[in-house]
Order: sequence, then structure tokens, then C-alpha cells
Amino acid sequence: MAARELWIILLGIGVVLGGCMQSTLEPSSEANFTARDRKLLAAAPYEKVTIPEPYRRHIVDYPRKEEPGTIVVDTDNRYLYYVLPGGKAIRYGVAVGEEALAWSGVARVGRMTEWPSWTPTAEIKKRLDVPDYVGPGPQNPMGARALYLFEGNKDTLYRIHGTNQPEYIGQAISSGCIRMTNEDVIDLYKRAKIGTVVVVLAPHQGTSRVAANSGLFN
Repeated sequence: MAARELWIILLGIGVVLGGCMQSTLEPSSEANFTARDRKLLAAAPYEKVTIPEPYRRHIVDYPRKEEPGTIVVDTDNRYLYYVLPGGKAIRYGVAVGEEALAWSGVARVGRMTEWPSWTPTAEIKKRLDVPDYVGPGPQNPMGARALYLFEGNKDTLYRIHGTNQPEYIGQAISSGCIRMTNEDVIDLYKRAKIGTVVVVLAPHQGTSRVAANSGLFN
């Protein structure tokens, strides 16, 4: 086969495969930031870290059937998806709770807060040496935004929120909640609203496992 013909074939394969490739989004624009965000994030008490490529924001193909505007959390693979129209989703990297502490199920966003305060539950205080209350700010483990998950009118006590430990994105750590970088949670907060459906997949039901079970995608 002539070299020119081989090159054309390889180029054609590359174009086809390119249609399946993920596109990395730019980091959340500071245009989303309020004056308060800029002030508090400038005083963040943690080092700026480089998030590994798989856990940066991407637009990806999304084969599940949730409606656009749904939030889906894949705890196995440490991803959060915001479903878009046309079989696409924005995928964010997250830190999740260890399996024994994680919550799974279907909930709705019942409350949304910018720069939340934090009052640890009695159970958390029993496990961790934490104060009774932490005020809003970059030192707060809840970070820049919090989305509170409700089942009906009942607060599940689980949240999607920012973090003051971005180095843990992509890991399962002791807290049961779902942590995002402050920049990403600000981006998600702009897209979500009260009543947004949140699907948190149970352990061993994440995308790598589900992909083998095509019935869940049909």
C-alpha cells in the first residue's frame, strides 16, 4: 500500500475516533466569581494544586438516560456529571466518602448556600477532633458553595460542596459528603437550582461497571 494511501486511512481513523474524545474545559471562569469569592479565594489557606487530568472538567459522551439538568455522582470512579442535552455531560472530579460512610440513592437539591458555615453532627464530632462550629470562609471544609441533598422534606445530611483540601480530589476519604474544588463547585452552583435531581450511584455501580451492563443504558 502506498504511503500516501496509508496516511489517508490513518487520518480517517483518527477523525472517527476523535468524535469520541473528551474535551477538557477551561478552569471555571472568574466571571462566575462574586467580589466575595475573589476576596476569600485570594486568602485560601491551602496551596494551589494541579488536579490530575482525568479529574479536571471535561465534556464527555453520556450514555445513561437521566434528563438534562440532572446531577449524577459516580462514587466508584470519583466523578460528578451534570447532564447536558444531546447525550453529553460535564464531568467533574470529586472526592467522596469511604464506602462505609457514603450515601447513595436519589435526592433533590433542597437548599443552596454560598460560603456556608459548618456545624458538625454529633457523629462527626465523635470520629474527628473538630470544633462545634466553623464560620464561612476558605478555612471552612465546606468551601465556597454547598448543595444540600433532601429526600422529600427530609435533609439527608449529605452535601455536594467545595473543599479546603483540593489535593484529595479523585480519592475516597473519611467524610461521607461529595467534595469538589471551589472553582468547580461555583461552576456547578451556577447550573443547578432548587429541585435539581441528584442520583448518587451505590458502590460498585459506577460507570466502569455499568458499562458492562448495557441494560442500564438502553
